[in-house]
Parts: sequence; C-alpha cells; structure tokens
Amino acid sequence: MRVAACQMNAKQDKAANLAAAVALLEQAAQAGADLAVLPEYLDYLGTDEGGIDVAEPVPGPVSDGFAATARRLGIWVLAGSIHTRRETDGRCCNTSLLIDRQGRIVVRYDKLHLFDIGLAGQPTYRESAAVSGGSELVTAEIDGIVAGLSICYDLRFPEVYRLHALAGAQLLLVPAAFTLHTGRDHWELLLRARAVENQCFVIGAAQVGESTPGRSCYGRSMIVDPWGTVLACAPDTVGVTIADLDFERQHRLRSELPALSNRRSDVYRLEKR
Repeated sequence: MRVAACQMNAKQDKAANLAAAVALLEQAAQAGADLAVLPEYLDYLGTDEGGIDVAEPVPGPVSDGFAATARRLGIWVLAGSIHTRRETDGRCCNTSLLIDRQGRIVVRYDKLHLFDIGLAGQPTYRESAAVSGGSELVTAEIDGIVAGLSICYDLRFPEVYRLHALAGAQLLLVPAAFTLHTGRDHWELLLRARAVENQCFVIGAAQVGESTPGRSCYGRSMIVDPWGTVLACAPDTVGVTIADLDFERQHRLRSELPALSNRRSDVYRLEKR
C-alpha cells in the first residue's frame, strides 16, 4: 500500500484551505498513493469563534467536496479533521472522515481528547471551549487493512492505540496540528512509540507554520513502520510525503517478536488492590 501524508499551513481562509487540501490530494494521487491523509483542522485554523462559525453538518459542502475528490482521483482520503456542526450546546466537533475510492464516507471519528493545556511561557489552549469531545473509538478497513483513527492530542494517550491494535489495527492514522513548542520534543517520539508498542504502521499528517500571530505548528509529517523506523519525513514546508507499507514484513515481525500476544491480560488491573 502506498500512502501519503499531506502537510498544510491552514489559516483563517476556509476556501483557500480547502483548495490547498485538494491540490495536495491531487499530488498524492499523481504519486500513486492508495491512501492520502490530511491534517487536523484542514478547513480552518484560527480562533474558537471562527471554528464554530465554519462548522458544517455531515453530509455537507465540505464532506461532499472531499467525497467527490476521492471519487475523481480513485484514492482513499482521510479528511484529517474538519469542524462539524453540533446543535446541542453551541460547540462543534473535531471530526475525521474516512472516504473510500468511490467517494463514500466509510466512518466518522470525533476527537476524544481535547487540547486543554497551559504551559508556562506558551499560549494557552482550551479546545473544549469550542469543541465537544467524541465518545467512541473507531476503526475501519482500507483495502482489507484495519486502520485505527485518532486526532492530534489523542497521541498522548497510549490506551487508545493499544485498543486499536487489539481490535486488529495494522495502521494508525494521526492527523495533527502539534504546536511548535511541544512538537520539537514530542512529535516524533510519540509517533515512534505508538508504532513500536503496537507493532503498527503510523501516518502522522501535520500542520506546519504560523496559523495566527504567535501560534505555530511543528509540521514534520511522518510515516513510521512497526519497528519504529521513520520511512519518510516531510521538510518544513507544505507538501506531500510518500511511503510504501509492507504488511507482509509487519506480519513477520509480529510473529518473530509477539509482544501483542505475550501480553499478561490476566494480571493487568485498572482497579486498586
């Protein structure tokens, strides 16, 4: 399977962002990709209020547009995440849509873990002020390969990916908008850790550069194999990063180093003794 991690520099112009995303999907298709992964908040990256304003229902114009693009190009598309409308409390959802080669939305995943942090000397983020978190884990088959869906901050919660692996995932999808400050030290580390501990391929598709004054994303979109080797890494610019995934090699690795089957679930306990 040939995969593409599409790196964007989304800002506050929704139409321009969507056009840039489609152009990257076209580049991915021209490179022979079977699957192209777009980053988090590909439709808009700005203020909380702006995110709520651009939110749409699914199906809606944005999802229909990506469905038409996937069908035209004949590739699988993960619309990394977009703002989707939620009527109950005035907030929106941070939503990934997996679309097949025929332009059908296969699954929807709403981000579970919301980015509410306040590191000293850095901008404060309160994603939950505008976004409502999801309530379920989601996996789906892509040409017979089980993929686990996640978004950005989810990457810091290893239980998400272990549950994906136990559900049969061979591929983990991580659209993101990691901050420059945290990304420099943690992005590659976490992607490779999730790959090694679950013996999965991982695709991290990121935003790069400044979105609003004082807020920049790290970039370095990356494709990692189950041994933790970085197969491909994006430079610090907008573009498409390509790699070929060898699932037979993954199967051999899991047979030779059966860490998943060697788990001691009989002694793992969540409750205190």
